[in-house]
Amino acid sequence: MVTRVKRYLELVSLNEALEKTLTSFPYIPGVEDVPLSAAAGRVTATPVFTRQSVPPVHLSAMDGIAVKSRDTTGASEQRPVTLQDSLRVNTGNVVSSEYDAVIMIEDVEETDNGHYTIRKAAAPWQHIRPVGEDIGESEMIVPSSHRIRPHEIGALAAYGVTTVPVRSVRAGLIATGSELVPVGTRPEAGQVIESNMQMASACLRDFGATPTYYGIVPDEPDKIRKAVIRATEENDMVIISAGSSKGTRDFTASIIEELGEVFIHGVAIKPARPVIIGTIDGKPVIGTPGYPLAAYTIIREIIGPMMHAYGLQPAVPETIPVVLSTRLDSAGGTDEFVLLSAGRVSNRWVAVPQSRGAGVQMSAVRANAYMKIPARKEGVMAGEEVQATLMAPRSVVAESLLITGSHDPCIDYLGDMLRKHAVTIHPTHTGSMGGVLSLKKDTCHAAPMHLLAEDGTYNTHYLEKYLPDIPLTIICGAEREQGIIAPEPVTFDDLPDKRIINRQKGSGTRILFDHLLKEKGIDPAGITGYEREATTHLAVALAVRSGEVEAGIGVYSAAKALGLSFTPIGTERYELVTRTSTYEDMPEVRKLFDTVASDAFKEILHRLGGYRTEETGIIRRIP
Repeated sequence: MVTRVKRYLELVSLNEALEKTLTSFPYIPGVEDVPLSAAAGRVTATPVFTRQSVPPVHLSAMDGIAVKSRDTTGASEQRPVTLQDSLRVNTGNVVSSEYDAVIMIEDVEETDNGHYTIRKAAAPWQHIRPVGEDIGESEMIVPSSHRIRPHEIGALAAYGVTTVPVRSVRAGLIATGSELVPVGTRPEAGQVIESNMQMASACLRDFGATPTYYGIVPDEPDKIRKAVIRATEENDMVIISAGSSKGTRDFTASIIEELGEVFIHGVAIKPARPVIIGTIDGKPVIGTPGYPLAAYTIIREIIGPMMHAYGLQPAVPETIPVVLSTRLDSAGGTDEFVLLSAGRVSNRWVAVPQSRGAGVQMSAVRANAYMKIPARKEGVMAGEEVQATLMAPRSVVAESLLITGSHDPCIDYLGDMLRKHAVTIHPTHTGSMGGVLSLKKDTCHAAPMHLLAEDGTYNTHYLEKYLPDIPLTIICGAEREQGIIAPEPVTFDDLPDKRIINRQKGSGTRILFDHLLKEKGIDPAGITGYEREATTHLAVALAVRSGEVEAGIGVYSAAKALGLSFTPIGTERYELVTRTSTYEDMPEVRKLFDTVASDAFKEILHRLGGYRTEETGIIRRIP
């Protein structure tokens, strides 16, 4: 038995947690017979043998005549032979045992009396598929510990296999939390859709395990205990979502300890420190955190290796060296996993970090890779090379476009349109100045921006100032309306009396807002919420609609999408900028620009509202 470790927060390292877990539960020997139709992706528990020879009889491989090869001896162009004994056959016909060759129909001449003349001798077994040519009866098709690939299902079917013995790890999944509601429910205030066990179930199936979901259990110890007992009896392992920390309604650890033993409560991993690893009746019981990314991290970093040790053969992802676009700070003392968007920029792999919030599931949706900051380090510098683990095939990552800069809802629609051309975009909302700096460091493919200069022009002043020696290619996305988003109409002069939400420093919207405040002589310090920042226009609109704030600055399309009032304060030029070398070298970037210039994209802008498209698709260059 593993030595008991004091409960959270006396953390153990990830390596120590894995070692203790795999030592305590070295193997789950379950075997189940599954129908052939459900066998793809499963790992064979024993060798699989054919139940019949294929083909089971001699078959003709061509359209022609079946012959006795000895009767064709000596046939040539000078000495044709007319056969007295032959049989007309088509491809796939049974060839009876008295014949041992087939001559193609185009190599024979039929006589008036129904015989055939040949001008070339036939070799024995020519154009015949003999019994067992593909595989013989009782021959091994696949060995044990073989992950069945989709194309092998056809072969197994042809060889008479109807069921396959596969390795089986049955995992019982329990979601705990009185605030949880089922998928498909519209949550009310204080409620959360249960998603962690949906994710866990999909991951386990991908690993080759068999998950069983026991539903949502409220934060009531008796009900949780009952669900855990049932799941333990019916499965090889149990995974419990939430209740793993030290809150007043976190019961997972105490229930595992009551029914069995907790030997780890807290792993030095971020996100996901409050993980529980214990045992009931000799079976592993894992308590995962309630935050989605934390739960995903535990599934990937602890449960995935367990499945590999049990012989289920989860896919081993590829790792590549990437240059990090921005600095990442880390507290040290924990292995921190950071989701990334990676792509190929100027003949090197570049990665842009996604949001690190444990509850931000869109980070995982947007990411195509991740990295680990080891516990011994307190961060990674911008430009430093690190190892990234891919979450998509390398070929897909290579065709990904890193779009860094200003947010606009139309960027998501561009991404949808580009998927038709096998191009994936990965937008990171850093604000317009963030896009300029990313172009300078050559860590993005394109940067959306709308930077207002003192002379009233957009973008050129900043590009010439910060990228003076870099040729740039620029396309106009649209001229768009910026304004005040509020439940009811609000003027600019009303803002000092309102609670607002602002955009982040460096964003074009923030620069426009500050310019107008200065122009009107309004002191930002007198506006409640001026320092509160959002990174997208939709985040501004959501904060307004929720009642958290009374107003915010954003684009018309965001206000329209959420049914809010919009008071225009100006029209600006929204452009996408790329290095000319990138434009010339990468067909994916040219396809991006072609899509911006398309009538289909202009139609989308008109549908969203708040955009003028007279200039959309016009390309200019600096210098």
